[in-house]
Amino acid sequence: MPLLRIDLIEGRTDDELKTLLDALHRAMVEAFKVPVRDRYQIVHEHNPTRMIIEDTGLDIPRTDKVVFLQVTSRPRGVEKKKEFYRLMCEELEKSCGIKSSDVVFSMVENSDEDWSFGLGRAQFLTGEL
Repeated sequence: MPLLRIDLIEGRTDDELKTLLDALHRAMVEAFKVPVRDRYQIVHEHNPTRMIIEDTGLDIPRTDKVVFLQVTSRPRGVEKKKEFYRLMCEELEKSCGIKSSDVVFSMVENSDEDWSFGLGRAQFLTGEL
């Protein structure tokens, strides 16, 4: 059920994108214990001049491999979120060669009534999920 929106600079191949999305999903499954088929990922590719991701004065170096991740999910708690951030960075480094300095996150929390997976029903509320 977490929705993952991925913003990145255009230029990756389809194989590179698949590797990146698979790595993100592995980390999501491990950190949040979601089912393997609970996969909702949307990729937005941007011209380099249309994506500016600075470091808020923290001296974090960025490259053209920068990835901005926005996760919309039920509340997960501080420790689960910290684990998620760590696992995401590890998976991206290991699988894609993306350094943790090029990974930026934003978590957006919502509730069960905020989701419908189709058929005009709120499956969390109807008991289907």
